[in-house]
Formats: sequence, structure tokens, C-alpha cells
Amino acid sequence: MTSRNRAKERRGPWTVGSGPEGSRKRARCAVRAALFASSAVLATACATAPTARQVIATEKAPAAIGPYSQAVRLDDTVWLSGQIGIDPATGQLVPGGVEAETRQVLENCKAVLAAAGLTLADVVQAQVFLADMADYAKVNAVYATYFPSAAPARAAVQVAALPRGARVEIMLTAAREGHR
Repeated sequence: MTSRNRAKERRGPWTVGSGPEGSRKRARCAVRAALFASSAVLATACATAPTARQVIATEKAPAAIGPYSQAVRLDDTVWLSGQIGIDPATGQLVPGGVEAETRQVLENCKAVLAAAGLTLADVVQAQVFLADMADYAKVNAVYATYFPSAAPARAAVQVAALPRGARVEIMLTAAREGHR
């Protein structure tokens, strides 16, 4: 074994020697490293690039009663428009008071979430709008049955009025990590 081969053996097969051959090898290695680095950056950028905004709609929930979508998805997050207690079959508010309306609201929300491939377990935030804060406990009792554990963050406020004379409206935000 020549002294050059012994030196190469000590340095390992990936070490680049000196001289013209070493310069060419170093240049090839630098190009390969740059290509690898740029492809890794490109792959990361592509993996994290935002997806197109997508409108979510279903016939299993009431159609929008104004110029808005039932829900919109961007990346892993879905924003549901406020739902009131309209029965999608009749297009009318359900009878039976604020408890019945709250159940219908949450059933409508479940239908829109399902159209987006999500469930109530994916809800991270809720906004509850009440026509009368005196209904808070009744709404809470029904709401708790839909979110028995790990309830989402929530705000509840009284408003002057709601569409169609509804007593409760709920707006949700849902997200699922890595879901597309």
C-alpha cells in the first residue's frame, strides 16, 4: 500500500485530498451540498406554503341568509359563520325556546364541520351571542352536552338582536394539526 493510499484510508473515503483532483472533488461536493440545501429549503417552503382558501358548504345546514359562506377553510383552520337555530329542512327557527334553538345551532355546526371533515372535537374557539343574558344558564346546559370534555375557548355576550328573532347564535373556529 502506498503512503498516499494509507493517508486516504486514515482520512476516510469522504475526505477530499489536495491537488487538482482534490479541487475538482471539493467543487463537486460544494455543488452537491448547495443543491441538497436548496432542495431542502424548497421542500420545506412547499410543505408550509399556504393552501388556497376553500369555501365549505352543505345542504345539511341552513343556507346562508346573506352574502357569506357557511364556513371557510385556510390551511388547517376552518371558520364557521354564526349559526342560528334554523331547521335546514323547513328554513324556519325551531320552536321550543332557547334550549331547542341551542341544540339546533350546534347540530347545524356539526353538519358544517362534517362537510369540512372535522368534528366538534376539533373546535378550538366559540363565540356565543345571546339576545338575553338571562338565557345564559339554559344555553350553557345544552352547550355542555356537546362539549363534555376539553371544551374550546369561548366568549358569550348579549347583543341587541339576532337575525330572524333568534335567541342564540354561535360562531366556531376549528383546527386540526396537519389536516388538509
